[in-house]
Amino acid sequence: MASKIKSVYICSECGYESPKWYGKCPSCNEWNTMNEEIKNTSKTAVNAKSVKTYSRNVIPSTINEISTEDEHRYDTGCKELNRVLGGGIVKGSLILLGGDPGIGKSTVLMQICQYLGDTLKILYVSGEESKRQLKLRADRLGVDSPNLYVMTETDVELVCEQIKQVNPDLVMVDSIQTMNLTELSSSPGSVTQVRECTNMLMRTAKSCDIPMFIVGHVNKEGSIAGPKVLEHIVDTVLHFEGDKQMSCRILRAIKNRYGSTNEIGVFEMTDKGLKEVENPSVMLLSGRPKNVSGTCVTCTIEGSRPILAETQGLATQSGYGNARRMSTGFDYNRLSLLLAVLEKRAGYYFSNCDAYINIVGGLRVDEPAIDLSIAMALISSLKDTPISENAIAFGEIGLAGEIRAVSQAQMRINEAVRLGFTKIVMPYHNLKGVQCSDAELIGVKNIRQAFEAIT
Repeated sequence: MASKIKSVYICSECGYESPKWYGKCPSCNEWNTMNEEIKNTSKTAVNAKSVKTYSRNVIPSTINEISTEDEHRYDTGCKELNRVLGGGIVKGSLILLGGDPGIGKSTVLMQICQYLGDTLKILYVSGEESKRQLKLRADRLGVDSPNLYVMTETDVELVCEQIKQVNPDLVMVDSIQTMNLTELSSSPGSVTQVRECTNMLMRTAKSCDIPMFIVGHVNKEGSIAGPKVLEHIVDTVLHFEGDKQMSCRILRAIKNRYGSTNEIGVFEMTDKGLKEVENPSVMLLSGRPKNVSGTCVTCTIEGSRPILAETQGLATQSGYGNARRMSTGFDYNRLSLLLAVLEKRAGYYFSNCDAYINIVGGLRVDEPAIDLSIAMALISSLKDTPISENAIAFGEIGLAGEIRAVSQAQMRINEAVRLGFTKIVMPYHNLKGVQCSDAELIGVKNIRQAFEAIT
């Protein structure tokens, strides 16, 4: 009997399958994401030899019988990467590394090969570059480890076969969108190919107990290209953030089964590759203007690390009927909310002004504790009144115009004092339980009190 072959349409964003084409995906409501793929629906006969045999590993065991004493993490030689991974690379883990083109994904993988190559055997699989190109990049980064094996192949079956033969201690695949499975008729990079190739690499990593890095491309929105199920398959999802035109790079863990997702790693791109930044606050505050309105320093918490960042605000007379709003590194909807609170509760009117917000250094902050700093920068620009150079502000702004308490206030105060700030404007309710003898702590209850105290 001839095999039955039919066409299906699969959404490249969420993996939704449909027998017919839609302009907008019914599942995720994204436009022009339905791609046609050929699906083989022929049924093969099942004989008696295909019956599965179960081993004793399938037998359930109590949680107390499971031992974790043999858990071992590989030190990458990079403190920032170890911080994001939760202490190092776990054996048998599958790590997905994503980011914009040219952000430094392949660079950071090649750099850690130099450190890990002293004690581990590493297999670097590239489907985008030739061996000569890899050698040129390794020479530029100073990577010459004798235990680094390079392979240029796109067939995932051959890659898995070589992994079992070479038996490396660490595997790197660059990138998953170039891998293909010959049994599938769809082109490399399609939803089906990416999903099935990742599944095969995952089974190989788990069965051989080999950690594996997978580089993933991103779409125009900045998320990992392919269906969301790709992020569910892997153990850890790392994402590089930052502007390619700037030297600062932020490595963030979106998902991590072996550690926290609140930690970030800060790197600086140089001509010799990525260089880790142990004190990001100093780098983010370098070049801060003096005696200029519209700038304020705040302290945000990323995991267990306090980071001082400069927030800049600009309010200028609008030349059009509708005032313009723009934010970089800060949520746009949150900016609109703060402007409404400033007008309704504090009496600062921005309805006829264009408002712009920028977090200096390419940092993106979603923590509500920087609300007070954003508001101070906007009011400072509106009134053209500079904020004191040695002052810092943090706190959450409520819809009633009140300044609400934030977490880990003592850690923020210690970081500000360490960098020489002597005036700290903070929520009034955070004054209880904090101590500081080297700086003036000013507790405020509303926005007007905060601006009077910080200028």
